[in-house]
Amino acid sequence: MEGRILSDLVEMNSPEVVLDEVQIILKLIDPDFNITPVISAFFSTTELYNGSYPGYRACNTDYHDLHHIIAVFLAITRLIHGAMLESGTFTDRQITLGLISALLHDAGYIQEEHDLEGTGSKYTTNHVQRSMDFILNHGTELGLSDKEVVACQSMIFCTDISLDISTIEFPSAEVELLSKMLGTADLLAQMADRAYLEKLLFLYHEFKEAKVDEYKDEVDLLRKVIDFYDFTAQRIKTALDATDQFMIPHFISRWQIQTNLYQESIEKQKNYMRQILKMGDSDPRDYLRRGEIVNMVRKKYGENG
Repeated sequence: MEGRILSDLVEMNSPEVVLDEVQIILKLIDPDFNITPVISAFFSTTELYNGSYPGYRACNTDYHDLHHIIAVFLAITRLIHGAMLESGTFTDRQITLGLISALLHDAGYIQEEHDLEGTGSKYTTNHVQRSMDFILNHGTELGLSDKEVVACQSMIFCTDISLDISTIEFPSAEVELLSKMLGTADLLAQMADRAYLEKLLFLYHEFKEAKVDEYKDEVDLLRKVIDFYDFTAQRIKTALDATDQFMIPHFISRWQIQTNLYQESIEKQKNYMRQILKMGDSDPRDYLRRGEIVNMVRKKYGENG
């Protein structure tokens, strides 16, 4: 199976296919794994994003969308599998909590039905807290105990890239590890997406609506993405305890692949962006062609972003 790329393995545009793969991995972890709570949370999440969850509007953020959620859901499942192969760290219930947290880690972008102003992008700077509040408010519906709600909140908290993780008091060592794995999965799933560079244009407009003024325009964000690659690599290595290491035993066991395909995908895109930026004054958007995303952004927001 060597020579495969990440996007070859699972059809990421199909939530159902991703769910099937997650179930396969969970059965590799434990043939008797009770997958019912995971499936229930998965369909609650798809309802939330599709606008059929009571009290909420459909997702209207183009970057932090359902595709991103299922990508993180799969990424953390792979990390958990690798960790279990290495040390057998978690109970099945702890794994379930990790997966529920992954599914709902960006619920804070979803607007309530009475919230008709703008889009969920306006919650960019406080979406993590809102996601934690969502778990608190709907924990009973998700079958969570009070202690499990706290555990899930800790996990979601670790997806805040501005957070000093050393300041968190985790309920247990297992919750701490799962929290750091979710933080890692969130970063890997985004940056290894084969259309990550194109989707950054959507992310710019989420920032713009939230009045995050770190970038002047779409092109400015693209030009600064190399620094973000370096920042995330360092964050995974240090604050998140290099939990990306668990990808390799997963890929060996599941696919007979000896490498971390997430890291390979990230490196390829980073190198491509470096090549583009070496071209000087040319518009980097002219070299981003996947998924017709650049044209979609231009149609929605105008030529100059």
